Amino acid sequence: MDAESLTLIEKILREDALLHENLYKNTKQNVNEWKTVSYKKNNRKYSTGSSKITSDDRVEYRIRGGPLPVILEDGNGSVEVEEEEEKEKVGEYEMPVDGVKVEDDQVKKVVKVIKKVKVSVGEAAGKIEADHLLAFLVDITDSYETHQDHTQLMRFTDYIGRAFVSVSPAQFPWFKMLKESTVTKMADIPLSHIGKDVYKIAVDWISKKSNESLELFALWSLNSLLGDQENHEALAKGSKKFVQLQQVPTKFDQVAIFVVLAMVLRQKPDVMFSLFPILKYDPKYQGPDKLPLTIWMIAQVSQGDLVMGLLLWVRLLLPMLTGNIGSHPQSRDLILQSVERILSSPKARQILINGAVRKGKRVVPPSALEMLMRITFGASSAKIKATDQRFEAIYPTLKEISLSGSSGKAMNQVAEQMLNFAIKAAGEGMPELSAEASSIVIWCLVNNPACYKQWDVLYMDNLEASGIVLRMLVNGWKEQTVRHQNLEPLRETLKSFSLKNAKVLSQKQDDARVATVKEAEKYRKIISGQFLGGGGGCMKGMLVLSAAIGLGAAIIVMYQNLLSPWELSKPLETFSST
Repeated sequence: MDAESLTLIEKILREDALLHENLYKNTKQNVNEWKTVSYKKNNRKYSTGSSKITSDDRVEYRIRGGPLPVILEDGNGSVEVEEEEEKEKVGEYEMPVDGVKVEDDQVKKVVKVIKKVKVSVGEAAGKIEADHLLAFLVDITDSYETHQDHTQLMRFTDYIGRAFVSVSPAQFPWFKMLKESTVTKMADIPLSHIGKDVYKIAVDWISKKSNESLELFALWSLNSLLGDQENHEALAKGSKKFVQLQQVPTKFDQVAIFVVLAMVLRQKPDVMFSLFPILKYDPKYQGPDKLPLTIWMIAQVSQGDLVMGLLLWVRLLLPMLTGNIGSHPQSRDLILQSVERILSSPKARQILINGAVRKGKRVVPPSALEMLMRITFGASSAKIKATDQRFEAIYPTLKEISLSGSSGKAMNQVAEQMLNFAIKAAGEGMPELSAEASSIVIWCLVNNPACYKQWDVLYMDNLEASGIVLRMLVNGWKEQTVRHQNLEPLRETLKSFSLKNAKVLSQKQDDARVATVKEAEKYRKIISGQFLGGGGGCMKGMLVLSAAIGLGAAIIVMYQNLLSPWELSKPLETFSST
């Protein structure tokens, strides 16, 4: 996303903020504001005034979680007064929540005080009716037909927010909930409270919105949540500095934003991929305090698309393990939980292998495989040893995804990139790391014969690593001959190694270097002389020898079947005595 696009996004968000603020103020003035009621003392009377309350009004108030309004009549007509959960001042006196009842001589006296009722997220969500939501979405789609989709998304968020008007921040401390929850529980916040019918209607509507509008909405939502988080942190520290949000915050906005953002990320996972550059490189979205929210977003994406979830995990969370955040046990645990949840999903392995490339990018690129290899097999500090076994459990699957793909130019480039880091890691003196890196080198050689020339170029700078790779080839030669379709590139490379080794051995300047070269030369000779045999003659001889051994074994079996056990023992004794 370039600078021009970011400028456009900021301009649109400011316009939306102004629109949202005006809408909020007008709504509050027109609906939630108490009105002063004047009447003559001797002529006043009360009525429920049902003629003023339509069926739409009842649905609207049911959605908002509030009671129906009462109608006060006087000689000049009738005035609507909405009941509130908390006492409100009307003119010079206060009016109770449970009806209007004022004694003749005590108009300035507070009649009754009702404590605010605590409403949970689940109770508030239960008041959203699927039919009314559908009618609302149809209405705003028609009303804002000429407007951009993101305006409709803001109206939808405002609608959802009305259901949570009675939910206090104490009932939804989202930052604390994300920080203290496992990733599995975190993924269900707060959609676990939304009914299936409501969810389906909402995501079907969201699926028809443009990706651009959804990206704008997701960025607006993220900024709002981070701003709310920073404000709470400032309050906790006693600071008077507050973050300026791109909207007018209300007590129900945060729940609504979480609900709608989760729906967007599950239905259109690619939206977060478009935001990846911002999340990756803008310091505003980085840091250990932002980690729980980032993991929550990736959990929503993974719910809708495992491949995209893993791609984002690899690019956003995996690099954190090599930095300061990775050294923090709780952060490291959350990051591991995130990928473990992805890999443990039903049929995850096959889905991820089949989707090893997404949007022209490898889900687990060579650079990510190197990070994973070093984290899993490299030197571990005492602080992070507790998670080593968990990395060892996930590494094989992630490696398999990294090495998957159709053969061709793209895979050849992957092999060349992997050879560069693997040959260096193989010579770093850590046995487990050397073994794993050497196996990757051999994979590169098998899948791209051009890598033999690359190995030849790197040979003198990586003598120890090359010796380990040659030894692995010798020890697993039977397996390697099956995997290699053509041994000619190996034969030519070994000839080049021979010349380079001879040059080093003739100089005898560095004893350690000479010893390393001798070790590599020993295994080179075994492969060249015993296995390759100068043109393949030795290989043919081995096949003839194998056939002869097989024929001899068959003759012995036949001979054993013809002789009795006592007769069979006589030639064996004679043979042993000679």
